[in-house]
Parts: sequence; structure tokens; C-alpha cells
Amino acid sequence: MERNVNNQNTTLLEEQADTKILCYHCGDECPDNAIHISEKIFCCNGCKTVYEILNQHDLCNYYSIENSPGITKKYDVKRNLDFLDDLSAKEKFIDFTDGKISKATFTIPQMHCSSCIWILENLYKLNPGIISSQVNFLQKKLFINFSEEKTGLKQIVELLDSIGYEPLLNLEEKQEEKVKAENKNLYYKIGIAGFCFGNIMLLSFPEYLSIGAEELPEMKRIFAYLNIVLSLPVFFYSSLDYFLSAWKGLKKKLVNIDVPIALGIIVLFLRSIIDIIFLNGAGYLDSLSGLVFFLLIGRLFQNKTYETLNFERNYKSYFPISVTVKKENIETTIPVEKLEVGTRIIIRNNELIPADAILIKGKANIDYSFVTGESIPVSKNTGEMIYAGGRQVGGAIELETIKEISQSYLTQLWNSKAFHKEDESRIVSLANSISKHFTFIVLFIAIAGAIYWLTVDAVFAFNAFTAVLIVACPCALALSTPFTLGNTLRIFGRNKFYLKNTHVIEKLASVNHIVFDKTGTITENDAALVSFDGQLTHNNKMLIKSAVRNSSHPLSRAIYNYLHDSGVTSIESFSEITGEGITAIINGKQIKVGSENFVTGSNRGDSYSTRVFVSIDNELIGFFTISNKYRNGLKEIISSLENKFEISLLSGDNNSEKENLTRFFADEKELHFRKSPHDKLDYVSNLQVNGKKVLMIGDGLNDAGALKKSDVGISISDNINNFSPACDGILDSKSFSRLADFILFSIKSRKVIIASFILSFIYNIVGLSFAVTGSLSPIVAAILMPISSISVVVFTTFSINFIARKERFI
Repeated sequence: MERNVNNQNTTLLEEQADTKILCYHCGDECPDNAIHISEKIFCCNGCKTVYEILNQHDLCNYYSIENSPGITKKYDVKRNLDFLDDLSAKEKFIDFTDGKISKATFTIPQMHCSSCIWILENLYKLNPGIISSQVNFLQKKLFINFSEEKTGLKQIVELLDSIGYEPLLNLEEKQEEKVKAENKNLYYKIGIAGFCFGNIMLLSFPEYLSIGAEELPEMKRIFAYLNIVLSLPVFFYSSLDYFLSAWKGLKKKLVNIDVPIALGIIVLFLRSIIDIIFLNGAGYLDSLSGLVFFLLIGRLFQNKTYETLNFERNYKSYFPISVTVKKENIETTIPVEKLEVGTRIIIRNNELIPADAILIKGKANIDYSFVTGESIPVSKNTGEMIYAGGRQVGGAIELETIKEISQSYLTQLWNSKAFHKEDESRIVSLANSISKHFTFIVLFIAIAGAIYWLTVDAVFAFNAFTAVLIVACPCALALSTPFTLGNTLRIFGRNKFYLKNTHVIEKLASVNHIVFDKTGTITENDAALVSFDGQLTHNNKMLIKSAVRNSSHPLSRAIYNYLHDSGVTSIESFSEITGEGITAIINGKQIKVGSENFVTGSNRGDSYSTRVFVSIDNELIGFFTISNKYRNGLKEIISSLENKFEISLLSGDNNSEKENLTRFFADEKELHFRKSPHDKLDYVSNLQVNGKKVLMIGDGLNDAGALKKSDVGISISDNINNFSPACDGILDSKSFSRLADFILFSIKSRKVIIASFILSFIYNIVGLSFAVTGSLSPIVAAILMPISSISVVVFTTFSINFIARKERFI
């Protein structure tokens, strides 16, 4: 039996030896069949080794997604990766580690197809120490979570090397250079297509003007053959991306928008060759080269516009959170984007750490649940490193930053799957559905038109078939949504309203019920009027101020500012119960600050003001009375919203402010007091059960659950570091007065998208009408296609900017 199998394999190898032999792994040509496993032949031992690794771990589905998807290992030089064991070098690649779980990011330039994505996202099957891996295909990025106990950075890089995905380890790599390198190939293709297009037209002028056709027929033939030569690089090089995209889609049984374009180019080329060689005609090679040239110009325009939008999103739209810095023993706040290396920062309870830093002072208990999903706090000692994205649980700590803030890393945290809401964008879903069926409709119209005109005029039939394939591309439809929403996102960012992604704009346009939190949302944190009833000695002031210094709650901040003439001292322990109060041990004394029930164990509920009670060693010393100052323009905001939306207010305080609030909110029944964080979440859930689309506006402290549960959750930022990934957007308090304008702008943005959809359909219907009648030449169709895309982009950009100027956003 074994001998028969070997004989069959030998026979198969001999048959393959008579033809061109391609490597089973990478697709390169093999010099012979010496390196093989059964009938699978490899160009080198490196490719054979990669196959053996994948086969050993049952990962050979890699080869069923794409033919020969691998990267050749023929010229592989084994790198010395010992430097990755060095702590300082390792820190350059590690985004986060708590000693058990680490996150690392690599650039993988070899990533080129769906098979690459599949194998790179299944690395955990090759190395059990890898917990998960995720790919960003467009940026060629690989994000890996791994267990420090089971594997290390060096082992992971060696694994990637061994399977043909050698990561870039250049620590000085610049993003701008990467973008230029990616665009260079497109520039080459445009240059070659433009050069050939110009020369083909020049050689075709005698044909255009009918000069010398009868006197010098041999020159006409020479010019025609020169045009064929000039068209070859256009067809085989400049058009290559369209052929590859169409072929990969068809292999997966998908008909993408590049299929009719590729088919049109092929038909145009073959028809021209037949016309010149066999029919003594001039062909349509000028149309072919012009078509490809204008298609590539349109693609460059699209890429450049996307890059502009992405640049504004990733590098200019900084979160409007602030961070407390310490300079010469004075605490002040600065915007987080201005944070520099070597700055001393103060992080209070529940505040997010914005950049990698070293612990200088205090007891750090870091909750890395936003990074790893593990909510168990990790204790850190003085001198240890704390990674960005962690949240302090406990008293205030002092840190010194050792890395610049990474906006892209914070954005990545914010867009983590853990905080995604499941509802799919209806606009995007509609666009995808239309694009999916559009190609089949276009192919049907092209074939039907060609068959009809074939009985009348073959040239007309050819023109109609080719022009329909080219002109009816849904590029304008595909561009309308991202450009409209992208411009809206940019305008919102410039006006200090920062959204997680473009889907939030569509959801914001659909809300019909708005829920406001009270404290810290509609009240100004820095303008509250504070007084104290009870005995308040100098020592008591110091103890209370030291305790509330560790909390970021608005009432704690108000008390802290009220005690501005007192000093602070270090604390021994600190805890905070959300919605209740804080407990601190300072100089052996227990200080409790919070609600009456939290501090005294009883609740008389007869207060007509916001009160914060204080006890020292379980002895009540008095209470702070805090009169809220409501934000400027609140009455105008609520009045403008009440005409279009249902409005509710939730508060964890008693109803002492009810009389004041009725001046702003018309319906007393929608004012709800004594609501715990859990009650707020349940309230939002009940609204959604009754079919409401809920916008929740809070401060991200006592209402994080409600923010996450709502259809759109907006957190108000007011010079404190209360950023929560649970929210969908962050509104700077200075822009709170424009809340109604932001919501109405979102609704108008959706109308612009609908209008751009209609415009795109008009272009396609008009273009198809002319093309199917044969009155539209392929080159005119090629010119019209990028023009239609550009005009839709111009229309959406002009419309959004016109609305923005009218609403005084710009």
C-alpha cells in the first residue's frame, strides 16, 4: 500500500516537472521538485517549514482561502532577537502589562490578503501563550494580547518570523513615511497611464482628423501598432489592482464593484486588438488608456480625502479631558494633549491614567479593566511603572509621565469591543445592500443593451456594453455616507464635541427621549455656593480637605475649593462608594463625607438643600450646604429641546432642588430624585423597552451604566479627568449651551446623506440612459465616473459646511 502511494506521488511529481512548478506556500516558481511533502512542492526549506508548522496545528485552511497566500522564506535571514529580552527595548513595543497579561502592537508589511488576516488572528493555536490577536488590515497592524507566564515578546516575534510575517522592529519608524510608501505605487501607475494616454492620443491625431489615411496607409498601421505597445503597460500594470480585486472577489463568490470595471477594461483592450490586427481599424486604445488614467485619478482623490479625514480624527480630535498637574507644590489643570514627558500629575479615585508613568507618591490600586477586561485592581509600589488606560481605585496618587500621551491608543481603548453597541447603522446597511445588488443589475443592463444593438450595429453594441460597465459604478454612493459623517465628525470636534465614531451621529439623529443627570451635568462644578453648619476647626478643615482631595465627584471638588486656605496631608487609606460618600483614614482618624444615611445611618429627608455630612471617628461634626449654580443657557436649551423630544431628569440627591428645577423643566413628573446608579440604568432600560431611542447626558461618574445602556451616551467634561469609555461622546462643558444645535445638526447631516443618495442615483440613471443607447463613448464614461464621485463629495462637503456656517459652527 505505502509503495503504491509513493509511486503515485512520484508520478504526480514527474508530471508537474514537465510544466511550470509553483511553490504550494508562496506561489514562486520552483527550480525543481526536490523539496516536497507528498504532492506539495516548495521553492525552499523555509516555505516547507512554514507548511509543516501550520499542518501540525491543523491550520491548513490558510491555503483554502487564497491560492499560495504565503510569503516566500527563500531569502530569509534569521534575525538575532535577543535584544527583545532587554527591558528598555521591550518597553518600546509593549503597550501595556500588569505582569501577567501584556499587549503589544506590530507592523506587518507582508499582510496582503484574507489568508493573512485568518492566520494572524489564529496565532493562539500556534502559541498557547497568545490570548488573542487582532488585525487592522489597512494600517498593516497586528495587536496581540499574551500571557507573560506562558510566552514572551521574543518568542512571539520568532513565531511571526517563522510563518513569513516578519514584523518591522524599527523603533524610529515614522507614520508619514509609511503613508508615502503606500501611495508611491499608485503615483507610478497614474504616471504611466497618463504618459501612455497622452502619446496614444498624439499618435491618433491623424485618425481623428482623417489626415493621410489614404495617402500613407502604412503609417496608419505603424501608429496603430505603436498604440498597442503603449497600451500594454496600461493594461498589465496600471489596471492590475482592478483585475486582482475582481478576481479575489469572484473566487469567494462575491461580485464587487471592480468586476464591471475590470470586465470593461478587458473588453475594450481585446476589441481594440482585434480591430487593429484583423479589421485594419484604429481600435479604442485611447479610450482604454484614458479610462484607466481617470479611474486612477479618482482613486487618488478618494485616498487623499480619506487620509485627510483620518488625520483630523486621529491627531487633532484630542479628548477634551484635563489632567491635574503639580508645579511648585501648586495643583492646576491642563488639557491632556499638552501633557509632556516628565510632568508630575495627580490622579484621583476613578480617574483614568492618560500616559505611561512612574508612581512617585501614594498607594496605587490600578483597575485595568478598560485594557484587559480584568477588573481586579493591581497594587503598585513607589517607583513602579503604570500604563496608560488604567484607572486608580482609592486615594489620590502622584505620578511622573515617562511617555507622551498616545491619542491613537486612547481612541483604541474607547472603540474597544467591550463598549460597542450592537445596533447596526441603518444608512450603512442600506448602502451595503444597494452596492451588493447594484453590480448584478449593471451586468444585466450591459448584456441586454449589447444584445439589442448587436442586431443594428456591432460598434454601437460594443460602445453600449463597455460604457454601461464603466459609467454605472456605485462609487459616488459608497462615498456619500463616510464623507458626510466624516465632515460632521470633524466640525463637531472643532466645536469641542467629540464622538467615538461616525455611527453615533446617525444614532443621535434618531433619538426621541433625552435624559439628563443633574449634579455635574446641568450644574457648574466650580460655581457652587458652599457653607458649613457645625464645628469646623483648622485641623478638621485639613482632614476634610485631605479626604475630598482624593475624589473627583463634583460635590467633593466644591468642598475642596471651599477649603482653599487649608493644607493637605497624606492619607493612610481611602474608599469611595458611588452615590453614597467617601471614607478615609488620616493620622489614625476615620473621616466620612457623604449623604446623611452614609455618615449617620439615618435619613430624615427633611432637607430643602443639597447637604454633605461629615463625621470624624463616627462623631458627626456638621454638614456642608451646597447651592447649585445651573449652567448658562440651560433654560434656552431645555425649551428648544422640549418642543421636539421628551425630557427627563435623574438625580441621586433629594428633592430639595425641585422648585428651582421647575423653572427649567416644564413637566414635574419627569423630575426623578434619589436615584442610585442602578436606578438610573433601570430607568433607561424601561424607556427602551417602551420603544424610546434614548440620549443619556451625564458626567460619567454615577451614571456610567446608564451611559452605556442608552442608545447614545454623552459625558460632560468639566476640567476633571472623568473620561469613561462607556460613553459614545464627550462634550466639553464650554459647548454645553450648543447641545440642541449638535442634535439638530446630526438630523440635518442625515438629510444630506439622503440627498447625496438621490444625487448618486440620478447620475447613474442618466449615465445608464445615455450609455445603453450607445451615445456615450467609453472614454466619456470614464471621465464621468470620477466626476460623479467628486461632485457627490463636493456636494456633501459644501452642504455640511454651509449648514455649519449657518448654524455658526465655523
